[in-house]
Amino acid sequence: MAEAPVILWFRQDLRLSDNPALAAAAKSGRPVVPLYILDEETPGDWAPGGAARWWLHHSLEALGESLAARGAPLVLMRGRAEDILPRLAKRLGAGAVYWNRCYEPHAVARDTALKAALKSDGLEAESFNASLLFEPWAVATKADKPFSVFTPFWKACLAHEAPPRPLAAPRALKPLAKAPRGERLSAWRLLPRKPDWAQGFAAHWTPGEAGAKARLTSFLGAALADYAEARDRPGGETTSRLSPHLHWGEIGPRQVWQAMEMQGLSDGRTRAGKTAAKFLSELGWREFSYHLLFHFPGLPEANFRAAFDAFPWRRDAKALRAWQAGRTGYPIVDAGMRELWSTGWMHNRVRMIVASFLTKHLLIDWREGAQWFWDTLVDADLASNSASWQWVAGCGADAAPYFRIFNPVLQGEKFDPAGAYVRRWVPELAGLPDAALHKPWTAGEAVLRAAGVALGRTYPKPMVEHAAARTRALEAFGTIKG
Repeated sequence: MAEAPVILWFRQDLRLSDNPALAAAAKSGRPVVPLYILDEETPGDWAPGGAARWWLHHSLEALGESLAARGAPLVLMRGRAEDILPRLAKRLGAGAVYWNRCYEPHAVARDTALKAALKSDGLEAESFNASLLFEPWAVATKADKPFSVFTPFWKACLAHEAPPRPLAAPRALKPLAKAPRGERLSAWRLLPRKPDWAQGFAAHWTPGEAGAKARLTSFLGAALADYAEARDRPGGETTSRLSPHLHWGEIGPRQVWQAMEMQGLSDGRTRAGKTAAKFLSELGWREFSYHLLFHFPGLPEANFRAAFDAFPWRRDAKALRAWQAGRTGYPIVDAGMRELWSTGWMHNRVRMIVASFLTKHLLIDWREGAQWFWDTLVDADLASNSASWQWVAGCGADAAPYFRIFNPVLQGEKFDPAGAYVRRWVPELAGLPDAALHKPWTAGEAVLRAAGVALGRTYPKPMVEHAAARTRALEAFGTIKG
């Protein structure tokens, strides 16, 4: 009698190394059927956006090659997992279905029901943690409540038992003699066609597990040493750029943790130890975001602070389009929005600046910004996107002071003092001297003319004046003060 195979359901864990579900399937000694299901019926508006679909195509391509090299080809199917998995398990005579956990509200509900249904059919159904250092329910306050402030949350994580060591990738997988035929990846049309707005992405990214490992190695060798001091400067390769790889699970946080340990994380007295700890705290914000999303499942749509339900957001489609296009008249804001469109990514400091501008200078609802990021970021992640937008807008967890308003000119001058970032992404201003680059409207006519800048024609005038916008925002915050 043929052995009952294990269906290995891939989701946001598109790697072979440190993949607990894969390791368990391989260890079982039974035939393994790797499966990816494209679920385009996700509740709400949280199916993958355009940029994420581009990444997913290439990541699945890389995963398929890695699995085929180990003897078990990746099967692609499209539809509702609740329908596909029980039906496929019955057709194959499978004995088990393994997967790694997701923590989005709809995924938790679906997976809970699916696990119960599979078990009622007599199958083994097991889920594992491949995405987080600490499960959302494993860290709690002394009152056994979820955290809503980052610093005590991260201190509690660091006081927790250290994450387990990363698992090695299996050398081989036992294939099923007659593997099911899936769909062709090209048939899913994940890549943009006309127009191909993602044509520049490949110059910046290498999706897949190999690309993730190369990115981590490059960061450790080139940027980690100066990370604590340089991470807020967008003009160079000062951050890890691991976020899309982490979102899609091409690398796991335990692998990053181990890499930081090897850099001297345990010794906070050394420069290497301090900068590694600083980087790991940024990974901690990702953990905090998932902690919030799990315990407060309304986070993507509802204000964390209920007082903001009465906030007087403005509806201004024209202003929103100008912000999206990088035509606000504030160079650091426009540089960020153009980097986003060209590369599918934006430097974290600039994300805060552009989000503050939208929600505080323009008084446009944070959900509009979160939706735009969801569609244009290759690292679009429901937990991080929702928590971070709410934090900047002032309505989220740990958003103190909630009325903080970034001055885009001062932010540009502080973090891009030589203008490398603005000159790259707003080339029409490249000829301006540093003193005028972040506030071109203050330059004299002769300076503008010499730089080839005509305000209002070659580059827009500021769509709002900072002092007036700040006053308006503070008045709006005053309406919900009580």
